[in-house]
Amino acid sequence: MTAHLLTHLRHVDLAVPDYAKQLDFYAGVWGLAKVAEDSGIAFLAAEGSPEQYVVRLRAAEEKRLDLVSYGAATPADVDTLAERLLAGGVRLITRPGTVDTPGGGYGFRFFDVDGRTIEVSADVAVRRHRRIEEKESIPVKLSHVVLNSPDLNRTREWYERHLGFRLSDTLSSPRMGEVMHFMRISSQHHSMAIARGPHTSLHHVSFEMRGIDEYLRGSGRVMRAGFRKIWGPGRHMAGDNTFTYFLDPHGNTVEYTTELEVLDEDTWHPHVYDFSRPEVTDQWGTANPMNELIAKESFNDPDRGCFVAPPV
Repeated sequence: MTAHLLTHLRHVDLAVPDYAKQLDFYAGVWGLAKVAEDSGIAFLAAEGSPEQYVVRLRAAEEKRLDLVSYGAATPADVDTLAERLLAGGVRLITRPGTVDTPGGGYGFRFFDVDGRTIEVSADVAVRRHRRIEEKESIPVKLSHVVLNSPDLNRTREWYERHLGFRLSDTLSSPRMGEVMHFMRISSQHHSMAIARGPHTSLHHVSFEMRGIDEYLRGSGRVMRAGFRKIWGPGRHMAGDNTFTYFLDPHGNTVEYTTELEVLDEDTWHPHVYDFSRPEVTDQWGTANPMNELIAKESFNDPDRGCFVAPPV
């Protein structure tokens, strides 16, 4: 398994047909800050995060997930990872070099086993950020991303072998078997999860709020603005985090969360939770019941932009 070279999740990049509508949502009701824009590309930051941006929007004819970006500690770690991926037969899109986006840095891009574009970078300039104040219901930072895969365990094993992700917990049920793996690259319970879906696509993107009060205030603001809430508010068992899920204007699922569990990696052992038990999906019992219609919302549209990578 690859050594632990990744440090954290940096940003998620989305291509959208109705760019103006999507930008109004993320830079308006969702609470991100537009920090740069040029020719149909916008970079959106979370005010509490040192990352230059946490979401990039790009105007395109077809909706898709452009890429998911992770951080590494040093340029040497970036080079080491690139060499290991090449040796493992992973297809690189670019070789390590200068990153030409806000904050710069040193990084490269490659395809994962499902054909998604992944970026790893180091030495990105730290953005001037600030403490989010009490009752200020805007995202502090990007929390995690969940990806749909038609072959759940193949994708899990690829991320473990090539990128050093570790399994934190699994959701399963007697009827459906395993449906989600929660994966970490630090003591945070998960920076990524892999969900079983009918096709490769984005499941959801999650944003961390300051606390419970800010999380509820933000959820209420989005509801009052008329955007569709599909599930929540509630509190999951795996990760012990709060959740409210909405659909953005293009049908991508986005989540407000807080209090995601921090693990002791020396003593942690993964659990298998039976998600057919109501308290597993929502400990509080406050969310609308999980059902097949809610689950299908997060299958999202097939991501036709993905390269079909060999199963390495």
